[in-house]
Amino acid sequence: MSEFLELLQNKILVFDGAMGTSLQNQNLNEDDFGGKEFEGCNEYLTISKPSSVEKVHESFLSVGCDIIETNTFGATNIVLSEYNLQNLSYELNFKSSQLAKKIANGFSTKKKKTICLWFNWSNNKTSFTTSYFI
Repeated sequence: MSEFLELLQNKILVFDGAMGTSLQNQNLNEDDFGGKEFEGCNEYLTISKPSSVEKVHESFLSVGCDIIETNTFGATNIVLSEYNLQNLSYELNFKSSQLAKKIANGFSTKKKKTICLWFNWSNNKTSFTTSYFI
């Protein structure tokens, strides 16, 4: 946490943009989502088509963002149950974090640290969690 606070004291940190909108702009089809039953579940793309998620992370980091968020906005049991994927909540959160960290590390240098932020929100607004790692 101290490393993050030190970065905040020294500069304005720029967050990435909307993951979901960026994924939708790729015009993905049901095959990309792993089948018709998972179409629209952006979090499942981490498993079914991770290159689409990587593309979003890379697009934000390549224009200078300091912080990227994992593809976990709806990766809670509650939201994933809409797709009968609630049993994959841990796996999706873990793999999304690994993926984002891999891309972030590829853009980090000794002079510029890229931060990865893990984020969840449930549709019924009872769950909101964040975490970060550098």
